[in-house]
Amino acid sequence: MNLFDNTLRDGGNVVGHGFSVELTKSIISGLLNAGIKDIEMGNCKGLGAYDLLNAANCPSDEAYLEAVQPYLLDGRIGMFMLAKCANKDKIRAAKEAGLAFLRVGANASDGAGAVKAVEMVKEAGFLCRYSMMKAYVSTPEELAAEAKMLQDAGVDKITIMDSAGTMYPQEAADYVKALKEKVTIPVGFHGHSNLGLSQANAICAAAAGADEIDCGLLGMARSAGNCATELAAATLKKQGYLEEVDLYKLLNYLNDELIPAMKAYNYHVAVEPVELMLGLAGCHSNFLGMFRKVAEEENVSLLRLIAEVSAVDRKNPAEELLRKIALQLK
Repeated sequence: MNLFDNTLRDGGNVVGHGFSVELTKSIISGLLNAGIKDIEMGNCKGLGAYDLLNAANCPSDEAYLEAVQPYLLDGRIGMFMLAKCANKDKIRAAKEAGLAFLRVGANASDGAGAVKAVEMVKEAGFLCRYSMMKAYVSTPEELAAEAKMLQDAGVDKITIMDSAGTMYPQEAADYVKALKEKVTIPVGFHGHSNLGLSQANAICAAAAGADEIDCGLLGMARSAGNCATELAAATLKKQGYLEEVDLYKLLNYLNDELIPAMKAYNYHVAVEPVELMLGLAGCHSNFLGMFRKVAEEENVSLLRLIAEVSAVDRKNPAEELLRKIALQLK
């Protein structure tokens, strides 16, 4: 099971229709450094939307394709494309630029009309992902039957999209199970936080057999946001998944680079990295002042100190214990 980071596509809704070239490079570098290799980027409405849908308050497709060139050998980087925007010239340009995949998107029950777009993507030599948007308008059984048709049409990976953030955890699991029983290709789940359930849905989708979880750094995405990449990484690693992901590198990137950068957009971070670590480690926030003091005085990572001390004493850690473990972290 792996994470599929959508910050640079769905998260683009936070800043207009897409991130700047500078932030695009920063985010890709931060993700790759933390071991997250599957990345969707570009215009939030997908390849071709800059011209066809007038989604132009962001860099062009060509600018994004140029920006990612230094990273293509280190990750699996691609773009989203609405089926209605499928264009052979755009697809060919994306292939020539070296992208690893295109992800075709269409609403649930509209798959038959998206087959032509799938065929165009496959003819260009791409791995073809597919997003079943607004998956909740179909029953799990209906969605599974459509997924089988799309698999037969050439789709290589398919994603259940809870586009409105309306699903409950059991529903997320039911949709995943239905698709896993019907198709042999990898099945992903894409949740939104409108009911505050995207993280719970991701956990239940993974438990039900999902091969991939869509996510966005700091939860960035349209409306109430996606399942936050860092929360997914933390909770799923704790359950034995995602051994390749370095959570500390990810959280340090957020603290040092992305959160400061997003202040220019007045973006509110719902769960700061230190708050995430308190929950993951089982450390009461009442102790945070003491942890900050010792981490600063001993010049060690606050996040690591919280984790290591809490592994020894979560009930009432003493400053003496903090300093002892801080010395071990140096």
